[in-house]
Amino acid sequence: MSTTTDFITELVRAANEVDRLHDREKRGLLERAVVTIRDMREAVGIPSSRTAADGLVDLQAVQGSLCRGEATAMRAKAALLDAADMIRTLHIVLDSETEITIRKEFFGQPAPYGQGSPIPK
Repeated sequence: MSTTTDFITELVRAANEVDRLHDREKRGLLERAVVTIRDMREAVGIPSSRTAADGLVDLQAVQGSLCRGEATAMRAKAALLDAADMIRTLHIVLDSETEITIRKEFFGQPAPYGQGSPIPK
């Protein structure tokens, strides 16, 4: 197995045993996951959206909740499983050497005419 696969396994195992882990351990796993996801996204060519719709923001929110002692076991479990899924998906994309193209209109800027933008009236 690769280190990525090992980490995915570690996240799933931790999610299944979330009641046995200290908040510090859950936070550490989520922190590693966030760094891993950022690095993998960069390698694939997916920029961070930095919006509430970005799953990475959710993982960081749970991380913060764990710091404050506010996260429930179920919320931590869901975050660990989400992290494992994101890493697994990015790992598949990286292995398949799929090319990712992001259109500008997704970043608040309309695409140039003829590249997905509506026809001007």
